Amino acid sequence: MSDAALEEVSVLSSIYCGEGEFQLIQQSAQDGLVVQINSTVGGERGLDVRLLFHLQPSYPTCPPAISVSSTALSRTQCHNIRQTLLDQAAALPPEPMVHQLVEWLQQCVEVTEKCRGGEEEVKEREREEEWTAVLSLDHIRSRSRYIGLLERWSRALQLTGRLLLGQSILVVLQGARPNIKEFCRLLKTVKVDVDSSGKKCKERMMRVLIESPLSSSCGHGLQGFVVKNYESLPELAAAFQEINMTEVYQQILPSLRD
Repeated sequence: MSDAALEEVSVLSSIYCGEGEFQLIQQSAQDGLVVQINSTVGGERGLDVRLLFHLQPSYPTCPPAISVSSTALSRTQCHNIRQTLLDQAAALPPEPMVHQLVEWLQQCVEVTEKCRGGEEEVKEREREEEWTAVLSLDHIRSRSRYIGLLERWSRALQLTGRLLLGQSILVVLQGARPNIKEFCRLLKTVKVDVDSSGKKCKERMMRVLIESPLSSSCGHGLQGFVVKNYESLPELAAAFQEINMTEVYQQILPSLRD
């Protein structure tokens, strides 16, 4: 990673020094840096948002990858803010830009007014915009590191889920579809585990078994991110039944038997 990126992260930690305002999620020479900044959109009447910036090793030559989440905004609104930030980043010169992007967003009253104008629509569409995904992982050798990253990513992206450990390693996720996609992207681009020789490796063999809008049959959704072990298919079926996802289990079962 570049010295400019490291220096910028140090400066950011000094600027956003309030409690819970800044967090360094990931630091790796191979994969770059992932930082989280909790901020507001649109000046004094702003809305709280959580911003995730992935500064890849080539940053700032290339803009950062960005994720946006908020309990005050709909998933679509978060996606629109993310796209606005990406467009803004693409228009800036290739130099450290995270603070500039956050400052711009904090003062962007137009974004706030658009967000507030759709609050009634948000309430009606909130449930429709929740998605469920089941991922299949290849292996978990460095258990504490791998699980720690999954837990941190789920919190940062406001996803809930289950990690089911057994003959098949499954991750059940619920939340905004763009955030689920960002979770999958991190899995494939960050060195989360070690291979058979002990070298750090990415989760290149991850498969998405199912991805669909959250069904009303799934109850009120998952809470937190829970790790659970199972020893047989009946125990795995019971784990899905416990979270009201028997139908999902039946859909992915053929893939588990391959």
